[in-house]
Amino acid sequence: MSEESIPESEYHKLSPFELKDELIQLADESVRTRAAVMMNAGRGNPNWVALTPREAFFLMGEFALTESRRVWNEPDVGLGGMPKSPQIAQRFRQFLAGREDNAAVRLLRDALDYATSTLKFDPDAFIWELTDAAIGDNYPVPDRMLVHTERIVQQYLAQEMCDGSPPPGRFDLFATEGGTAAMTYIFSSLVANGVLRKGDTIALGAPIFTPYLEIPRLDEFAFRTVDVFQSETTAHGEHTWQYPDSELRKLEDPRVKAFFVVNPSNPGAVAMRQKSIDQLVRLVRTKRPDLIILTDDVYGTFVNGFRSLAADLPHNTLLVYSYSKHYGCTGWRLGVVALHEDNVIDAAIAKLPQPERARLTARYGSIALEPASLKFIDRMVADSRAVALNHTAGLSLPQQLQMALFSLFTLLDKDESYKKRCQRICRDRLQALFQGMGIPLRDDPLRTAYYQTLDLEAWCREHIGEDFVDFVEAHHDPLDIVFTLARRYGTVLLNGSGFDGPPWSARVSLANLDDDAYPRIGKDLKEVVLLAIKEWKESGGAPSRTIH
Repeated sequence: MSEESIPESEYHKLSPFELKDELIQLADESVRTRAAVMMNAGRGNPNWVALTPREAFFLMGEFALTESRRVWNEPDVGLGGMPKSPQIAQRFRQFLAGREDNAAVRLLRDALDYATSTLKFDPDAFIWELTDAAIGDNYPVPDRMLVHTERIVQQYLAQEMCDGSPPPGRFDLFATEGGTAAMTYIFSSLVANGVLRKGDTIALGAPIFTPYLEIPRLDEFAFRTVDVFQSETTAHGEHTWQYPDSELRKLEDPRVKAFFVVNPSNPGAVAMRQKSIDQLVRLVRTKRPDLIILTDDVYGTFVNGFRSLAADLPHNTLLVYSYSKHYGCTGWRLGVVALHEDNVIDAAIAKLPQPERARLTARYGSIALEPASLKFIDRMVADSRAVALNHTAGLSLPQQLQMALFSLFTLLDKDESYKKRCQRICRDRLQALFQGMGIPLRDDPLRTAYYQTLDLEAWCREHIGEDFVDFVEAHHDPLDIVFTLARRYGTVLLNGSGFDGPPWSARVSLANLDDDAYPRIGKDLKEVVLLAIKEWKESGGAPSRTIH
């Protein structure tokens, strides 16, 4: 069936990421006929990459090969041995000393100094872990995360997700195949362990990344959902993408078992303000000490001074972080789940009725002599491999090596040069987008500028008038915005409604196109509005002010 034969209202059933594929086809047809260039600002895959930690990765690979040949070398058949630990750190220093000095060499040299002086690692044990990871000749041991890599990532999360002031105690980490795998494992293990059950009610900080809307509807979960809306607006009707107090009070209801939130938000692209964090902390401590919070903080590095909910509510919070956006590494699939050693989920499992505890003892009995003492985060590792394959669970060692190098790159960047540059890329593109639309940009220190979600209905209501908005709503479907942009200009945006956002909104990714695309996208959006005004005028309407 062709696209023209399908009513646009039918496309509301699709995830915005699936609808995007339809829009790309339309945009592709448009650019072929108009000799234009398609601008796909749909997905959030950044168009920059962190070079130094990648170069360090390949340099580690080169050293690892010399270590393999040192143990066993049959060059005629291309066979080597497994690297050995004794005195490997000394050989590594010699290897680096023989290389031409560059950023990657300095990163590895400084990383060894940092690991031994600050983290108090045994140098041979640390370098052997990195070397063995580069070769990839062993299963992950421990399966949850390599020992030294976990400590490095704990330091990274303390700095970047806790603004350098982590809570007392330790976060246990589970390295996963990106944030998507982390989400999947968390949902599945919460149900497998009886912490959440079919039909339970969870709250979603809406609008929100679409999978958090879709996963609860699957048969194996069948959760009831309550939206906690980022519905606050300014006096002029502009979205702040913040939670009014009344929305957060929905979490006082004891029927709400968990609160899933993306912070900084997607598609709203702002971090939760301190006032709301303080309210949530009070609510949990005084009324809902049993509330489970899942916070997805992938965009935290794009807001200065960002502090995760896990920093202030460590007992209640599962933290999900992905390296994909900050380092331009979506293809590496690098994510991590952090759960404090003292947490509400382990406490809830311990309080389950005896028949449930007996069921779980049988479930995990093959991997632990005392299954009842198995931490939830270790249960997640086992569940990720259907329990029976727990002995081969875990993120691949080369992936963990790259994760460690990304983390060390940031920990050793005392001037935050890379971080500031990534932030500036997004903010410059956001400014260019608004210049193209001819709209002033309000300053917001909590804004990531990674996305911009534009609510055309709210803007038109403020600047053109209610009659115009009524006309558009009577004669058009909200998806007309993204369909018109694709058909007419070859521009692909995601519909905000697919994120449970305002119906007449569109999300622009500011990460994945060249700088000069964004004023053009802004101009295209403005022309869509002008076309609607022209249609309205021809029907007898008249705007309250002129739009230039």
